[in-house]
Amino acid sequence: MTEVCMLSDKSCAPCQGIGEAMELSVAQGMMVQLADGWVLADDGKSLTREYRFKGFAKAVYMANTAAFLADQQGHHPDVSFGWGYCRVLFTSHELGGLSENDFICAAKLDQMVAVTARA
Repeated sequence: MTEVCMLSDKSCAPCQGIGEAMELSVAQGMMVQLADGWVLADDGKSLTREYRFKGFAKAVYMANTAAFLADQQGHHPDVSFGWGYCRVLFTSHELGGLSENDFICAAKLDQMVAVTARA
């Protein structure tokens, strides 16, 4: 879990300065730095996590948490939610795949959720 903290301490860089999307093998290697629950797409172009809740309001709170983080970092996921779930998908649209920004945001989101759960 120490590695998750290291990622969550970073900030996103503008995608214009990153270059290209990361290779599948690099993305697979970075998955160990994330909390359980994140799923790497088979093509390595996105990360998805589905959070489950008992009700609608908590799913909305989760979507708002993801939106707040996105605005802070300037890196925006695709978020969908309904009764009992909130699905968050990170990808670097401009690059056509994943960048370190996606892993940073995933780690930061998990950190925010962990802090909220302890409160």
